[in-house]
Amino acid sequence: MTSHHPNIIVLVGPTASGKTELAIEIAEYFKTRIHNIDSRQIYKFMDIGTAKPSINQQEKIKHFLIDIEEPINPINVKKFQEIAQKSIKKEIKKDNLPFLVGGSGLYMNSITKGFFVPNVPPQNNLRRQFEELGQKECWELLQNCDPISTKKIKFADQVRTIRALEVFYVTGQPFSTLKVQKPPKWKILELGLDRDNLKERILQRTKNMFLSGLIEETKNLIFQYGADLPILKTIGYSEAKDVLNNHLSIDKAIELTSTKTIQFAKRQKTWFRNKNNPIWLNNKNLLKDAIIKIESFLD
Repeated sequence: MTSHHPNIIVLVGPTASGKTELAIEIAEYFKTRIHNIDSRQIYKFMDIGTAKPSINQQEKIKHFLIDIEEPINPINVKKFQEIAQKSIKKEIKKDNLPFLVGGSGLYMNSITKGFFVPNVPPQNNLRRQFEELGQKECWELLQNCDPISTKKIKFADQVRTIRALEVFYVTGQPFSTLKVQKPPKWKILELGLDRDNLKERILQRTKNMFLSGLIEETKNLIFQYGADLPILKTIGYSEAKDVLNNHLSIDKAIELTSTKTIQFAKRQKTWFRNKNNPIWLNNKNLLKDAIIKIESFLD
């Protein structure tokens, strides 16, 4: 672990696949600690809706990159990349084995593949103007100023289209020329976790979230930061907010949250297959298979 290229273990997988539980077992076996790569677990007071590792789990194994900022202060990919890489390098200096766990593919790859993400904060006025123009006109604008990006961004993807335009208008440079890769000099083993019964796991976890106090957690976030807190638009919190506003029944909120989560999990799996290509673990004995693969990698 003190070689020129430090060893890094990565565990990725869709939401509700059981990454947290398996990661703790792996970390216990290898006597290491976990860097949690999740775009929502980095925020304080968002425990139930993000399926954050419990207090007991965090006491059992030290977790980094959890509760590092208040929800009112958004952390973009660029900022998270800087915080995470600094934390990982500290572990490497201590001769520890960094263990990265998460389902946020973009955040994970910004660290492991070293994406350079343009440090351009959201330009709300500019975004509103693009939204008013409409996707067809925005797409044509992007084709003129950054044709390479239009080969990677689907025509219907308004969010990424506007982001690419935003970066161009702020920096004067095409988004495609800025988003280069600078991989860190790490030796990385990337493991993947998936489940045949993922849909059932999502349904059960969603029910548990609402029964465990997601609505109360959402109410507290609204009380503390206001109803317009952007992160309350994300899966689970959005539906809980609608329950509080009497727009949805709890049963309907659970149904909608489950449906959105299943769709999100599909997108995660597509991302990991196309952009990560991890070594998928054998579901018959996850821990044993993970240990074998990690020990072989470390030899």
